[in-house]
Amino acid sequence: MHQPFDFAQDRRLERAWQVRLAHFPMEIEFDNPVDTAVISLTGVQCALDCAHCGGHYLRGMQPIWQARVEGATSCLISGGCDALGRVPVTAHLDRIKAIRQGRVMNWHVGLIGEKEIRTIAPYVDVISFDFVGDDETIREVYGLDLTVEDYVQSYQLLRQHARVLPHITIGLRGGKIGHEHRALEILEELGLEGLVLIVFIPTAGTRYADRQPPEIGQVVDILVQARLRFPDKLLYLGCMRPRGRYRIELDPLAVRAGVNAIVNPAREAVRLAEELGLAIKRGQECCVISY
Repeated sequence: MHQPFDFAQDRRLERAWQVRLAHFPMEIEFDNPVDTAVISLTGVQCALDCAHCGGHYLRGMQPIWQARVEGATSCLISGGCDALGRVPVTAHLDRIKAIRQGRVMNWHVGLIGEKEIRTIAPYVDVISFDFVGDDETIREVYGLDLTVEDYVQSYQLLRQHARVLPHITIGLRGGKIGHEHRALEILEELGLEGLVLIVFIPTAGTRYADRQPPEIGQVVDILVQARLRFPDKLLYLGCMRPRGRYRIELDPLAVRAGVNAIVNPAREAVRLAEELGLAIKRGQECCVISY
């Protein structure tokens, strides 16, 4: 089980909160992305069988060839990877064109080349890009013989063509903290427009099924680091994080750490935001679209 938050970190939390107050208005966004259609370009197929996912999350997406988008104002375009860690983003472009009309599109791409990003650029409003800061984590989690430099190159290439919001999974390596600190350092060097932080979820049927999520205090430490490193950039606590008691404990601390938006927040976080005097905005799309 995770350990309770160590309130010895309170001074760092307060510092992060003061940084947030100095750079942003007194408001926070809480998102419930019911208006975003979640679509897979590969159905449930993925060549990687990643340790934390194992294709599990593809099952909750609509295959592009069956996608129903009536009533949706936006789409998350994702999918499984090939053996080289690439989502086949140029597949089914005719269908993409058909559902593009009047909808904002958030693409969750893997590693990518110049030709591919140029091809999809007319249909992209924002790109969600998983960023990893450690070679060993890449090999263990994804089974890829790649390095951080490969992720850096894809990130820099994507930024030449679209708005990119990097995502860092806290505890990606089976709940262990490791790559996150270096990922923040690299992104500080490269620059960013905003940052989405999510948390490892032990998932049945995967190689990490028997692991535990990172301790709450470790997650809060990463959130605080992110706020201090990026004082004037939007920080999002994304949808992928453990539910139940874990979320009840984490989400209010994320508010205190100065995040700008939380997806599907615990009631305790909403209550704290009200007590702190934050004006609450509500969104119904992916956080990187709504705010």
